Amino acid sequence: MNKNLILAGMMGVGKSTLGKALSLQLKMKFIDTDVEIEKRESEAINSLFENKGEDYFRKVEKKICLDSIKTPNSIIALGGGAFINEEIRILALKECVCFWLDLDIRILKDRLRVSKKRPLLRADNINKRIADIYDQRKLSYNLANYKINCNNKDNDKIIKEIVQIYEKD
Repeated sequence: MNKNLILAGMMGVGKSTLGKALSLQLKMKFIDTDVEIEKRESEAINSLFENKGEDYFRKVEKKICLDSIKTPNSIIALGGGAFINEEIRILALKECVCFWLDLDIRILKDRLRVSKKRPLLRADNINKRIADIYDQRKLSYNLANYKINCNNKDNDKIIKEIVQIYEKD
């Protein structure tokens, strides 16, 4: 049986969209850990951050991510901060094939500027906040098995690239 496939990277890079398409193509289950958190908690992530705090959210995220990694025949879109957690990252790298979906910070800023559902982006200077988060996370993302540069590529091209690598791995 093939290893699970993990999609990691910044919020707004397209992990959920690409994960759904990959799951159809590879005939694997798709798990979006952010969606699973909202289901389990019966609350939106924004609201969780507001009402229970980031520490609580990260505990729930860790449990759901670790459970998801153990679910066979799955493509898993991790929340933007999940791969930073060492326990999640170690298990993911051991059990799965991990892809860092990377996108130019300027494109990310354009995509995220209008987002109202990203609790970490509630800041006066959103561009600086996005750049800071990217800088904090890129060293962890870089530990993924493969880095996919998503700049100037449509989803079909990105999916094709991931499938080619995954099927050879």
